Amino acid sequence: MNLYLSSYLFGNETDQLAELLPPGAKIGHINNAKDWIGADEARKREELMQEMAFLEKLGFENEHVDLKDYFFREEALDQKLATLDGVWVSGGNTFVLRQAMQLSGFDTIFQKLRQRRDFLWAGYSAGVCILCDSLKYIAEVDDPNQLPYEQLQTPIYAGLGYFDYGILPHYQSNHFESEAMAKEVQKCIDNKWLFKALRDGEVLIIKE
Repeated sequence: MNLYLSSYLFGNETDQLAELLPPGAKIGHINNAKDWIGADEARKREELMQEMAFLEKLGFENEHVDLKDYFFREEALDQKLATLDGVWVSGGNTFVLRQAMQLSGFDTIFQKLRQRRDFLWAGYSAGVCILCDSLKYIAEVDDPNQLPYEQLQTPIYAGLGYFDYGILPHYQSNHFESEAMAKEVQKCIDNKWLFKALRDGEVLIIKE
C-alpha cells in the first residue's frame, strides 16, 4: 500500500499524488470523520463535492463511500473496496471515523488493503491520525466522547496500527487547531511518546 498523508487538505505535493496511481484510477472518498454531532450538513456536503472535484481534476475517477451504508455489512464493504484503487480519507474527528470503521468492518478489511501493492491510502488530518497505533496522541484536540452512532456508545482509542507512533497535523500552522496541537506535541514529549508533527502544506509520502 502506498500512502499520501497530508496535514491539511491536499497539501503541497499534488503532482506526486497524481503520479501514485494511473489516470482513471478509482478512488473511494470517505468523509465519515465529519459525522460528529451538530455537524453542518450543508457545509459537509459542499466540502465533500469540492474534494471529489479536485480528485477528478487530478485525473482520478472517484465516488463517495459512506461507511454508514455498510454498518454490519463487512462483506459488502470488502467487495466495494476490492473494486477501488485507493481511498481518500478526509479530516474531522478521528474518534468518530474510528467508530465508523469498526461498525462497518473497515478496520478488519484494512489488514488486507495494506498488503495490496497497487492500493493508495491518501487523506489528511483524521485520515492520517487514524493510521497510528493509538488515538491517545490527539485526545485533547479531537473529542473522544463524540458518539454520533447509536450502535456504538464507547470511545475507541486503538488506531489502525500502520504506524507505531503518533502523527500530529496542523503543527505551527494557520489552523484553528494549531494551538491545541502544540499542547499535544508537548504531551507526547512529556510522556516520551514517539511522534511526528506535520505543518499544513507538508505531506508524508510512502511508496512500497
